[in-house]
Amino acid sequence: MAATLDDKLVVAISSRALFNFEEENRVFNDSDDRAYVELQRQRIDIPAAPGVAFSLVRKLLAFNTTEHQRVEVVLLSRNDPVSGMRVFRSCVAHGLPMVQRGVFTQGRDPFRYLRPLGAHLFLSANEADVREALHLGYPAARVLTESVRAGDSNPNEVRIAFDGDAVLFSDEAERIYQAEGLAAFQRHETDKAAQPLPDGPFKPLLAALHRLQHAGGTGMRIRTALVTARSAPAHERAIRTLMDWDIAVDEAMFLGGLAKGEFLREFEPDFFFDDQTGHVNSASLHVPAGHVNSGVSNPVTLLAD
Repeated sequence: MAATLDDKLVVAISSRALFNFEEENRVFNDSDDRAYVELQRQRIDIPAAPGVAFSLVRKLLAFNTTEHQRVEVVLLSRNDPVSGMRVFRSCVAHGLPMVQRGVFTQGRDPFRYLRPLGAHLFLSANEADVREALHLGYPAARVLTESVRAGDSNPNEVRIAFDGDAVLFSDEAERIYQAEGLAAFQRHETDKAAQPLPDGPFKPLLAALHRLQHAGGTGMRIRTALVTARSAPAHERAIRTLMDWDIAVDEAMFLGGLAKGEFLREFEPDFFFDDQTGHVNSASLHVPAGHVNSGVSNPVTLLAD
């Protein structure tokens, strides 16, 4: 019987999201792909340093046991196969031998392979790839490679924080806010408090984490947080939506427009997802952060013919 990724939480991740390849990337940007490949050849036996999403990947893989493989991490990268060999060697050097699958496209679009993988999450430093993945319906975020890396204070707990509107939920309410202002937004959400918000791009990931949390048997656990600019009375619709999904979050922060960064610093997530660049940039000073290029705050720019 062929191998299958069914019933696993599948994370597809680029090389730059998992490891620190910023120096190599500068060579690529300042020179050409041949100089980049040659540098990777020279460093093939030198493990790359852990990157922004390393802690998240390492902890998720800790849910696997000899009897049950619950999480699959697949390298999905624009790198060439030679550079891919260095990435796999870096995985082994840093204690991630379970990362055994990878697709290296040598500059071509990698996001098309999300479909056969059945990915629940795609993390990449490439904004265009993330945008296309979201368009195809996969939870995806552009990793801010300059983000602070996660600490080691919660070794047995995967901590993930999500924004609400345009991330876990649709951008329906955010459109009201941007078009008509705060008062109209509050009225809209109060009037529709009992009506669940439509699904956002990251609802499938939250649902997959919920299933993983209830698998048990590894000593690992998942702690999630909703970190939103909403405040009372608009908080109620967000909570009722989660209740309708039958998915609970461990913490909810209704910040009413306060900067999220310092609150996230206290929560200590292994990753934070938000659709607004201002919030993501603020968060990246304190925690690993990713931009979700979704919703009304991220209009699609059309190129002229």
